[in-house]
Amino acid sequence: MKKQGILQARLAGLIASLGHKDTFLIGDAGMPIPKGVECIDLAVTAGLPEFLPVLDAVLSEVCVEGITLAEEIKTENKRLHTEICGRFPKLVPEYVPHTKLKEMSAGCRFAIRTGEFSPYPNLLLRAGVVF
Repeated sequence: MKKQGILQARLAGLIASLGHKDTFLIGDAGMPIPKGVECIDLAVTAGLPEFLPVLDAVLSEVCVEGITLAEEIKTENKRLHTEICGRFPKLVPEYVPHTKLKEMSAGCRFAIRTGEFSPYPNLLLRAGVVF
C-alpha cells in the first residue's frame, strides 16, 4: 500500500505522466469539463474536498511553471485568490475572463473536480521541469 502522496490511483498516474508544458485544471464542483478531457472527480458533497487541500496535495508532486486564473477571482473571491497566489511566490499569474478559461480547459491533459462551492476557484496549471 502506498504510504504518502496522492492515493487516488488514476490521479497519481496522470500526474506521473505529465510532461513539460502540459496543462491541467483544478476546478470547483460546477466547472464544466470539456468532452475529451479526462476528469478525476473528487467531489463528495458541497465543500468536500475543498480546493486548497487538493491544490496542496498536487503541488507536493508537481513542478509548476505557469498558472492561469479567471480575472473574476480577484474581486469575487479575494481570500482564495490570495491563498492561491501565495503558493506560487515566484510566478506571475496570467488572468483571463472566466469564459476564456473554460475554453482553454479544452486543451488540458486532465481536470480535477473538487467539491469547492465558492466563486471562481478554477486554476489552469502548466507543468514545469525539475532540472
